[in-house]
Amino acid sequence: MAIKIIILILFTAITVAIGFFCSKSTKGLGDFVLGGRKIGPWLTAFSYGTSYFSAVVFIGYAGQFGWNFGISALWIGLGNAFIGSLLAWVVLGRRTRVMTKHLDAATMPDFFAKRFDSNSLKIVTALIIFVFLVPYSASVYKGLGGIFSIAFGIDYTWCLIGMAVLTGIYVVVGGYLGTAANSLFQGIVMLIGIVAVLACVLGVNGGLAGTLELLSQKTSETAPNLNGAFVSLFGPDPISLLSVVILTSLGTWGLPQMVHKFYTIKNEKSITTGAVISTVFAVIVAGGSYFLGGLGRLFYDEEKVIFDNIVPTMLQKTLPDALIGIVLILLLAASMSTLSSLVLTSSSTVTLDFLKPLFKKASLFNENKKQVVVIRVLCVLFVLLSLAIALFPNALITSLMSLSWGTLAGCFLGPFLYGLYWKRTTKLSVWISILAGVLLNVANLLFPFTTPTIAGAASMILSLLIIPAVSLITPKMAADKTDAIFSCYSKESVTTQRTALPEEN
Repeated sequence: MAIKIIILILFTAITVAIGFFCSKSTKGLGDFVLGGRKIGPWLTAFSYGTSYFSAVVFIGYAGQFGWNFGISALWIGLGNAFIGSLLAWVVLGRRTRVMTKHLDAATMPDFFAKRFDSNSLKIVTALIIFVFLVPYSASVYKGLGGIFSIAFGIDYTWCLIGMAVLTGIYVVVGGYLGTAANSLFQGIVMLIGIVAVLACVLGVNGGLAGTLELLSQKTSETAPNLNGAFVSLFGPDPISLLSVVILTSLGTWGLPQMVHKFYTIKNEKSITTGAVISTVFAVIVAGGSYFLGGLGRLFYDEEKVIFDNIVPTMLQKTLPDALIGIVLILLLAASMSTLSSLVLTSSSTVTLDFLKPLFKKASLFNENKKQVVVIRVLCVLFVLLSLAIALFPNALITSLMSLSWGTLAGCFLGPFLYGLYWKRTTKLSVWISILAGVLLNVANLLFPFTTPTIAGAASMILSLLIIPAVSLITPKMAADKTDAIFSCYSKESVTTQRTALPEEN
């Protein structure tokens, strides 16, 4: 216990110190929300990766889907790395940075408003982002609070309150730069932790070969006829596995807290470097987490399966005390970075895109310094709302996250992607995509007809189909407006030719 406490105190002290150090560079609204658009590749890549993976993945998703799919859950981690990270950087990175700078857009709703010439679109999307980021934040708190409660023997409620206070401090003080700098530190902790945990867990049963052999022989009352399926290439349920890959990989393309990272990139070179770094990070962290979850049946033998308890139970049975302390910091690092990203995205979006348009004449929203104060207040409010939901005992981590990811990506994936690439995208198609995303996921929440994961994945695919289908039959934007918007991709540059090759006959 002494080791755990010492490690926790050191981590907390470093995190808070980074936040206060970065506060010196946070002088205005642009610095607080975007880091001055001068964040380098390492900070951006680690900020992207640590915002992607949290205690939700390590505890909730790895536990549930590792139990359901066995070793084939590794495909989820690989999808996160190559679709959710590498392809996202390649497809979205440069165009997002260039167009948002050209339009002077600081948030996703601000981008939609200026790209599609609609202030009402800005207000509605800002409200949707705030509402549906709260359950995601709550799911992170639940995953983190649960394992800290087990490790320290402290009441679950007090664990949640402690996490909330720590998050609030360094986000409110340091802004985006503080969040990004902490992400680098926290990402390094995550990489070390996941490698150490995998080595220990595999060592219990004689290495990789021995572990897979035991898992192939494992059966349970919940799946008595699937002997050997948990070590097969595609597992016992390939269709459900595919839906999880789509939700957790393609979903990042439409999540405001993820694409926001591309707004802040320093220069062209940073995009290529950042893509490589974030992909390697995702392969290790996401791949390691889901592979670890796939071994859950070897260590969890409770009569009633509680998915959120599978990974904590496995860690308790296999790790020495000192390494459990490292794991706790791994989870804390992963979750703090995700929470800080969610808090900052939500509060800045509500301030700039919801409250400011509604109260145009109020002096509070017309001065940069005052707007920063409002954002900081809303950061605290967002943390409190997330905390309140996390205290509900029956809310399952994966259900909360799937609702959030499915709704937000179902609303925004198509509009954002086509908005960057296709001049013909119309305002009405964006409205219909957003409406369809909300209705499908909320209807499934109130009157369940499938799992939240499948509903979320379906709404994303629907978004990609709605935009072109509706755009082709609805009035397009004026050509002069779209030409002005897309001119940022075709600016001429002049270079000096120092040498000339001789002409050939």
